[in-house]
Formats: sequence, C-alpha cells, structure tokens
Amino acid sequence: MSDRCAPLQHLPVMTFEQMLDRVRYDGVYPTRERAEEVVRLVLSGLGRQLTGEERVELAARLPREAARILTEQIPVTRPLTGWAFVKDLATRGGTPLATTRWDTGSVLATVAAVAGPELLTRILRQLPSGYALLFGRAELTQAA
Repeated sequence: MSDRCAPLQHLPVMTFEQMLDRVRYDGVYPTRERAEEVVRLVLSGLGRQLTGEERVELAARLPREAARILTEQIPVTRPLTGWAFVKDLATRGGTPLATTRWDTGSVLATVAAVAGPELLTRILRQLPSGYALLFGRAELTQAA
C-alpha cells in the first residue's frame, strides 16, 4: 500500500452545455454564445487567481472545457482583491464595470454550485477580500 494520494479523477457534475445554459438563465443572456463569452472571460480570470489543491479540485469538478479554460491560465503571484478582479475583467472584456460585475456573479454562482460548500470555503480563504459576494456568499470578517 502506498502513501501517495491517487490523482483526482475528472468527475464533473454537469456538462459544459449545461453550465452554459445555467449561466445563460441566471445571467439572463440572450444567446448561449453570449453566455459562453462570459464563462470564458470569468474562468480565465479565476484561473489567474487560484493556486494549489483548490485549483486542482475545482478543475476536477468543472466540465472538461471549463476546467481547460481555468487551468490554461498561469496564476499571478499576488491575487487581486474581488473589486480589482472585476476591474481587470472589465478591461480585458471591454465592458462597463456594472456589466462585468453582473457577468462575474452569474458565472461564479454556477462555479460555487459545482464546487460545493466545503471547497468554496477553502477557495474563499485562499483569495483576498471581496470574492465572497461574487460567489453569492456573504462576506464575513473576523472581529478585531
């Protein structure tokens, strides 16, 4: 018996098409193509922010195409705050901040559902402040 951990199997809870349909419905996008643009932008951005086991576990739960988008990105050395993340996506996508904030929440709410509460909590602990609301959770802070 070995002490080494077995590699995570790819066990997505939905297909990429189902993910796009959910984001399209939640974000009220007129077409699947628009939902896909938003998914690609936000997952690319998230891939630049996440590292370690959380990144690996999330990729294993996402549909293959979504996992590929996430993991193709090289993580930054200093993750952005939630607000800076939205501003960065707005610049990259060429969309207004309010639109980008909506887009980000539409995609990350689906990512949160795929991740599940335990993994999402670990992801939020890894990221700087401001991401909880983007994932549809209350931003909790510790008392000083």
